[in-house]
Amino acid sequence: MLAVCLCLGGCRKSKPDYQTGADGNKGQGTKVIEENTPGTRMDPGRTPPTTTTTTPPTPTPAKSAPVRVLLETSEGDIVLELDKTAAPVTVVNFLRYVNEGFYNGTVFHRVMPGFMIQGGGLTPEMTKKTTHSPIINEASNGLKNTRGTIAMAREPMPDSATSQFFINLGANAMLDYGSARDPNGYAVFGKVIKGMDVVDAIAAGATVARSVQNPEKSLPVKPVLIKKATVIAGE
Repeated sequence: MLAVCLCLGGCRKSKPDYQTGADGNKGQGTKVIEENTPGTRMDPGRTPPTTTTTTPPTPTPAKSAPVRVLLETSEGDIVLELDKTAAPVTVVNFLRYVNEGFYNGTVFHRVMPGFMIQGGGLTPEMTKKTTHSPIINEASNGLKNTRGTIAMAREPMPDSATSQFFINLGANAMLDYGSARDPNGYAVFGKVIKGMDVVDAIAAGATVARSVQNPEKSLPVKPVLIKKATVIAGE
Protein backbone atom coordinates (compact mmCIF):
# COMPACT_ATOMS: atom_id res chain seq x y z
CA MET A 1 0.00 0.00 0.00
CA LEU A 2 1.38 3.45 -0.89
CA ALA A 3 2.26 5.12 2.44
CA VAL A 4 3.22 8.77 1.18
CA CYS A 5 5.56 6.14 0.70
CA LEU A 6 3.12 3.95 -1.17
CA CYS A 7 1.59 1.33 1.28
CA LEU A 8 8.19 -7.24 -10.05
CA GLY A 9 31.41 -21.49 -32.53
CA GLY A 10 33.00 -24.41 -33.37
CA CYS A 11 35.20 -26.54 -31.08
CA ARG A 12 38.98 -26.23 -31.42
CA LYS A 13 40.69 -29.44 -32.54
CA SER A 14 42.61 -31.12 -29.74
CA LYS A 15 46.30 -32.06 -30.15
CA PRO A 16 46.62 -35.39 -32.00
CA ASP A 17 47.51 -38.45 -29.92
CA TYR A 18 49.90 -40.84 -31.58
CA GLN A 19 50.09 -44.54 -30.93
CA THR A 20 53.18 -45.76 -29.10
CA GLY A 21 55.67 -47.76 -31.17
CA ALA A 22 57.09 -51.16 -30.27
CA ASP A 23 60.03 -49.49 -28.51
CA GLY A 24 57.67 -47.47 -26.24
CA ASN A 25 58.43 -44.09 -27.80
CA LYS A 26 55.67 -41.89 -29.09
CA GLY A 27 55.96 -40.68 -32.60
CA GLN A 28 57.26 -44.08 -33.81
CA GLY A 29 55.36 -46.88 -35.40
CA THR A 30 51.84 -46.90 -36.74
CA LYS A 31 50.29 -43.75 -38.14
CA VAL A 32 47.04 -42.77 -36.42
CA ILE A 33 43.85 -40.96 -37.38
CA GLU A 34 43.70 -37.39 -35.98
CA GLU A 35 41.04 -37.09 -33.25
CA ASN A 36 37.84 -35.34 -34.28
CA THR A 37 38.93 -35.29 -37.93
CA PRO A 38 37.60 -38.48 -39.59
CA GLY A 39 39.56 -39.64 -42.60
CA THR A 40 42.65 -37.45 -42.08
CA ARG A 41 45.91 -39.41 -41.78
CA MET A 42 49.07 -37.84 -40.38
CA ASP A 43 52.75 -38.78 -40.18
CA PRO A 44 54.18 -39.10 -36.65
CA GLY A 45 55.81 -35.90 -35.44
CA ARG A 46 54.17 -33.73 -38.07
CA THR A 47 52.39 -30.58 -36.85
CA PRO A 48 48.66 -30.88 -37.47
CA PRO A 49 47.03 -28.32 -39.75
CA THR A 50 45.31 -25.46 -37.96
CA THR A 51 41.68 -24.58 -38.50
CA THR A 52 40.30 -21.08 -38.05
CA THR A 53 36.79 -20.88 -36.64
CA THR A 54 34.47 -17.90 -36.46
CA THR A 55 32.03 -17.43 -33.60
CA PRO A 56 28.75 -15.92 -34.84
CA PRO A 57 27.61 -12.73 -33.09
CA THR A 58 25.17 -13.15 -30.24
CA PRO A 59 21.71 -12.14 -31.48
CA THR A 60 19.99 -9.26 -29.70
CA PRO A 61 16.91 -10.51 -27.82
CA ALA A 62 13.71 -9.43 -29.51
CA LYS A 63 11.70 -6.84 -27.59
CA SER A 64 8.35 -8.21 -26.42
CA ALA A 65 5.29 -6.89 -28.23
CA PRO A 66 3.49 -4.29 -26.10
CA VAL A 67 0.60 -5.60 -24.02
CA ARG A 68 -2.40 -3.30 -23.73
CA VAL A 69 -5.12 -3.36 -21.11
CA LEU A 70 -8.40 -1.45 -21.14
CA LEU A 71 -9.74 -0.18 -17.82
CA GLU A 72 -13.41 0.70 -18.13
CA THR A 73 -14.14 3.06 -15.24
CA SER A 74 -17.17 5.00 -14.06
CA GLU A 75 -15.39 8.15 -15.33
CA GLY A 76 -14.41 6.79 -18.74
CA ASP A 77 -11.91 4.44 -20.41
CA ILE A 78 -8.16 4.25 -19.71
CA VAL A 79 -5.82 2.27 -21.97
CA LEU A 80 -2.55 1.02 -20.50
CA GLU A 81 0.49 -0.19 -22.40
CA LEU A 82 2.59 -2.58 -20.32
CA ASP A 83 6.34 -3.13 -20.69
CA LYS A 84 6.92 -6.87 -20.37
CA THR A 85 10.57 -6.50 -21.37
CA ALA A 86 11.47 -4.11 -18.54
CA ALA A 87 9.14 -5.57 -15.91
CA PRO A 88 8.34 -9.20 -16.81
CA VAL A 89 7.35 -10.40 -13.34
CA THR A 90 5.18 -7.38 -12.63
CA VAL A 91 3.39 -7.52 -15.98
CA VAL A 92 2.67 -11.24 -15.68
CA ASN A 93 1.33 -10.63 -12.16
CA PHE A 94 -0.89 -7.74 -13.29
CA LEU A 95 -2.25 -9.72 -16.24
CA ARG A 96 -3.06 -12.62 -13.94
CA TYR A 97 -5.36 -10.38 -11.94
CA VAL A 98 -6.84 -8.90 -15.13
CA ASN A 99 -7.57 -12.31 -16.65
CA GLU A 100 -9.08 -13.57 -13.42
CA GLY A 101 -11.50 -10.63 -13.34
CA PHE A 102 -10.04 -9.55 -10.00
CA TYR A 103 -10.12 -5.82 -10.81
CA ASN A 104 -13.73 -5.83 -11.97
CA GLY A 105 -15.82 -3.99 -9.39
CA THR A 106 -12.88 -2.53 -7.46
CA VAL A 107 -12.35 1.21 -6.98
CA PHE A 108 -9.70 3.89 -7.10
CA HIS A 109 -9.73 4.21 -3.33
CA ARG A 110 -6.90 6.71 -2.87
CA VAL A 111 -6.74 9.94 -4.85
CA MET A 112 -4.14 12.65 -4.28
CA PRO A 113 -4.20 15.54 -6.80
CA GLY A 114 -0.80 16.31 -8.28
CA PHE A 115 0.56 13.03 -6.96
CA MET A 116 -1.27 9.84 -7.98
CA ILE A 117 -4.49 7.82 -8.06
CA GLN A 118 -4.38 4.34 -6.52
CA GLY A 119 -6.65 1.34 -6.97
CA GLY A 120 -6.85 -2.36 -7.62
CA GLY A 121 -7.54 -3.92 -4.26
CA LEU A 122 -10.64 -2.58 -2.49
CA THR A 123 -14.38 -2.79 -3.10
CA PRO A 124 -16.69 0.26 -2.94
CA GLU A 125 -17.32 -0.67 0.70
CA MET A 126 -13.56 -0.39 1.33
CA THR A 127 -13.23 -4.13 1.84
CA LYS A 128 -9.80 -5.43 0.92
CA LYS A 129 -9.88 -8.34 -1.53
CA THR A 130 -7.84 -11.52 -1.05
CA THR A 131 -4.76 -11.54 -3.30
CA HIS A 132 -2.07 -13.90 -4.51
CA SER A 133 1.39 -13.93 -2.91
CA PRO A 134 3.57 -10.79 -3.16
CA ILE A 135 6.04 -10.40 -6.01
CA ILE A 136 9.61 -9.12 -6.26
CA ASN A 137 10.18 -5.40 -6.65
CA GLU A 138 11.36 -4.61 -10.20
CA ALA A 139 11.89 -0.89 -9.53
CA SER A 140 15.53 -1.13 -10.71
CA ASN A 141 14.40 -1.73 -14.32
CA GLY A 142 15.20 1.82 -15.44
CA LEU A 143 11.60 3.00 -15.84
CA LYS A 144 10.78 6.21 -13.96
CA ASN A 145 7.71 7.41 -12.09
CA THR A 146 6.81 10.15 -14.55
CA ARG A 147 3.38 11.54 -15.40
CA GLY A 148 1.11 8.90 -16.91
CA THR A 149 3.14 5.87 -15.84
CA ILE A 150 1.61 2.99 -13.89
CA ALA A 151 3.49 1.41 -10.98
CA MET A 152 2.88 -1.11 -8.22
CA ALA A 153 1.77 0.00 -4.78
CA ARG A 154 3.28 -1.89 -1.86
CA GLU A 155 3.82 -2.01 1.88
CA PRO A 156 7.07 -0.61 3.36
CA MET A 157 8.84 -3.91 2.61
CA PRO A 158 10.23 -3.83 -0.96
CA ASP A 159 8.92 -7.21 -2.15
CA SER A 160 5.36 -6.78 -0.88
CA ALA A 161 3.33 -5.70 -3.94
CA THR A 162 0.29 -7.82 -4.80
CA SER A 163 -2.62 -6.35 -6.81
CA GLN A 164 -2.75 -2.63 -6.06
CA PHE A 165 -1.31 -0.13 -8.52
CA PHE A 166 -1.18 3.62 -9.00
CA ILE A 167 -1.01 6.03 -11.92
CA ASN A 168 1.36 8.96 -11.53
CA LEU A 169 -0.15 12.43 -12.02
CA GLY A 170 3.23 14.13 -12.16
CA ALA A 171 6.97 13.48 -12.09
CA ASN A 172 7.43 11.64 -8.80
CA ALA A 173 11.20 11.13 -8.72
CA MET A 174 11.07 10.39 -4.98
CA LEU A 175 9.38 7.09 -5.87
CA ASP A 176 12.15 6.00 -8.26
CA TYR A 177 14.73 3.33 -7.49
CA GLY A 178 17.71 4.79 -5.64
CA SER A 179 15.90 7.89 -4.38
CA ALA A 180 16.85 9.33 -1.00
CA ARG A 181 13.30 8.92 0.31
CA ASP A 182 13.11 5.18 -0.39
CA PRO A 183 16.05 3.64 -2.29
CA ASN A 184 14.02 0.50 -3.06
CA GLY A 185 11.65 2.50 -5.25
CA TYR A 186 8.26 1.63 -6.72
CA ALA A 187 8.21 -0.55 -9.84
CA VAL A 188 6.93 1.14 -12.99
CA PHE A 189 5.63 -1.40 -15.51
CA GLY A 190 3.74 0.60 -18.13
CA LYS A 191 2.03 3.84 -19.06
CA VAL A 192 -1.29 5.36 -20.02
CA ILE A 193 -1.53 5.71 -23.80
CA LYS A 194 -5.16 6.81 -23.91
CA GLY A 195 -7.48 8.33 -21.33
CA MET A 196 -5.12 10.53 -19.34
CA ASP A 197 -7.96 13.06 -19.32
CA VAL A 198 -10.00 10.44 -17.46
CA VAL A 199 -7.16 9.99 -14.96
CA ASP A 200 -7.09 13.77 -14.41
CA ALA A 201 -10.87 13.84 -13.97
CA ILE A 202 -10.63 11.16 -11.28
CA ALA A 203 -7.90 13.18 -9.57
CA ALA A 204 -10.09 16.29 -9.63
CA GLY A 205 -12.94 14.66 -7.69
CA ALA A 206 -13.76 15.71 -4.15
CA THR A 207 -12.06 13.76 -1.35
CA VAL A 208 -12.39 13.46 2.43
CA ALA A 209 -10.27 12.15 5.28
CA ARG A 210 -9.92 8.40 5.25
CA SER A 211 -10.82 7.96 8.91
CA VAL A 212 -10.44 9.49 12.35
CA GLN A 213 -7.23 7.51 12.76
CA ASN A 214 -5.99 8.44 9.27
CA PRO A 215 -6.70 12.10 8.46
CA GLU A 216 -5.14 11.87 4.97
CA LYS A 217 -7.67 13.57 2.67
CA SER A 218 -7.56 11.05 -0.18
CA LEU A 219 -10.83 9.07 -0.03
CA PRO A 220 -13.09 9.96 -2.99
CA VAL A 221 -16.52 11.24 -1.94
CA LYS A 222 -17.98 9.63 -5.05
CA PRO A 223 -16.63 6.08 -5.58
CA VAL A 224 -14.66 5.73 -8.82
CA LEU A 225 -15.38 2.23 -10.04
CA ILE A 226 -13.22 0.03 -12.24
CA LYS A 227 -16.08 -1.67 -14.04
CA LYS A 228 -13.92 -4.05 -16.03
CA ALA A 229 -10.27 -4.67 -16.94
CA THR A 230 -9.55 -6.45 -20.24
CA VAL A 231 -6.46 -7.37 -22.23
CA ILE A 232 -6.99 -5.86 -25.70
CA ALA A 233 -3.63 -6.47 -27.40
CA GLY A 234 -0.31 -8.26 -27.16
CA GLU A 235 -1.02 -11.34 -25.05
